[in-house]
Amino acid sequence: MHSILIIAPNWIGDAVMTQPLLASLKAQYPESKIDVLASTWVAPIYRACSEVHEVIEAKFEHKQLQWGLRKELAGKLALKKYQACFVLPNSLKSALIPWLASIPFRIGYRGELRFGLINVALDNPSKVNRPPMVEHYLALGQLLNGEHASPTNVNITPKLNVSNPAHHSVQAKLKTAHIDGSHIYVMCPGAEYGPTKRWPTGHFAELAQSIATNNPNNQIILLGSKGDHSLALEIQSKTKGDGHIHNWCGDTSLDEAIALISMSKAVISNDSGLMHIAAALKTPQVAIFGSSDPAHTPPLSDKAKVIWLNLPCSPCHKRECPLGHLKCLNDILPAQVLATLNTLPS
Repeated sequence: MHSILIIAPNWIGDAVMTQPLLASLKAQYPESKIDVLASTWVAPIYRACSEVHEVIEAKFEHKQLQWGLRKELAGKLALKKYQACFVLPNSLKSALIPWLASIPFRIGYRGELRFGLINVALDNPSKVNRPPMVEHYLALGQLLNGEHASPTNVNITPKLNVSNPAHHSVQAKLKTAHIDGSHIYVMCPGAEYGPTKRWPTGHFAELAQSIATNNPNNQIILLGSKGDHSLALEIQSKTKGDGHIHNWCGDTSLDEAIALISMSKAVISNDSGLMHIAAALKTPQVAIFGSSDPAHTPPLSDKAKVIWLNLPCSPCHKRECPLGHLKCLNDILPAQVLATLNTLPS
């Protein structure tokens, strides 16, 4: 197997959790070239994976078929003569490109009317008994050797690398902002899924002030997408303009975010893509869970601590609290997070 294509998931956290699959494939086929077709917003994850030969970026849009784009990509990919393709999203449209490109083995989970488009398949696990996501993706790696093949001996904790250009870019930004790079704490207040994954901004603000008070050299950088910028502004307003707290939401590329997280003393985040990046970089972290299940999507790192209240109503997996009180997050107090932060390994 000398050439393999991966169709990447569309979410950053899911993309991080596919890295052990790449490592498994590389272990099975050491001479293979593994290319990844990814949307522009998750492509940086695969640039941080040492197993990847080439990242092919595509301007995919959520919930859009984009038939012309997919047909054009398939034509270009057909010239590369891939022997196998792993289709990691469950959607019909994600399976179209490898089928149009006539890739012989098209591997993935059954679902969304993909019969024929996927020709080497596993049944999707039930929502009640879902395995951790890393194991979910890893299971596909054995299909080329038969469904009952022994799993490859591969580390199931994702691992990312930092590019030198991104590292130098972040160093320059820190210097311009007069931020001491040796005392950075990163806070990630966003979560794309919705409010039931977002710890209250008031709690983030109180924690940020406590960290700044503990050591005047400490600097807190609020990190996230442009969509998280308003959350970060709320946090800043509740800290009354504390000069130790900096809003970088929407001001960094994902490559730069990876570099910044790698050099920080600790990360405090919700269950989000940046949480998984911190885990894959082995940065000390506190991960706050609300409506989601830490058994299914935990930060896979021995330097991570999870805070989850495990209330009778959770995990509900809803975007909005169905009971209207959001106790699963509101009742996680800043003092508890600070105490957990102080127990992290360095």
